[in-house]
Amino acid sequence: MLAESGLPLRIYRPEGDGPLPTLVYFFGGGWTLGSIDTADGICRQLANSVPCQVITVGYRLAPENPFPAAVHDCHQATQSIVARAAEFQVDVDRIAVGGDSAGGNLAAATTLLARESGPSLVGQLLVYPNTLYGSDTASMRAGDDPFLFNKTSVGWYWEHYLSDSADGLNPLASPLLATSHAGLPPALVITAEYDPLRDEGEFYAEKLYAAGVPTELSRYDGMVHGFFAMSGVLDGGRKAISEAATWLRRTFDG
Repeated sequence: MLAESGLPLRIYRPEGDGPLPTLVYFFGGGWTLGSIDTADGICRQLANSVPCQVITVGYRLAPENPFPAAVHDCHQATQSIVARAAEFQVDVDRIAVGGDSAGGNLAAATTLLARESGPSLVGQLLVYPNTLYGSDTASMRAGDDPFLFNKTSVGWYWEHYLSDSADGLNPLASPLLATSHAGLPPALVITAEYDPLRDEGEFYAEKLYAAGVPTELSRYDGMVHGFFAMSGVLDGGRKAISEAATWLRRTFDG
């Protein structure tokens, strides 16, 4: 737990002595659901596969703690982890952020804040991230399957995350709207074919690339939202975890 904020942390540490390359990971759940427990499988696999240290942050949830509480929790936790690098065995020259879904949104927002006030980050792993409030993309319009995460789900989560719809125009809520994406850390963006968030994730990758940010985009055909956490049953999930681990290893190695 971070004493200064009271936020819970969970640390996944591979064998070996520190300081260690570290991924600070933010769980998904539409900013209203989820916990450090729900990201356990992802964090364990990445820690073992890279290998690297993974620290997941138990940020505050909406609607009790609406935007921008979670964004500031994630950024401040990342700053605190770096400030206490010796305690957490962190290599401050090799720290990245990442997350899936709403966690990917929070990771992207954290990089925007870190660009202005630190810490220095070497990468961002964005797995089917929300990047634009009120998006009306082709994938959003097509995402109406009642048995899957769909556009109604997306609207419900945004409604509970934002106190006011005007907050959706804030780049910390909608990173796609940032005035500039220059100077952000290298990115791997993973999307799923049958995901209402597919297009906005891919648009964000294009924005990063256009701003000169080294960016890799990988769409998993046939996959749905949430597949990254389903590596035990989906080949696509296993491949995506492997791709993320390979990218992180290369990113940390510089």
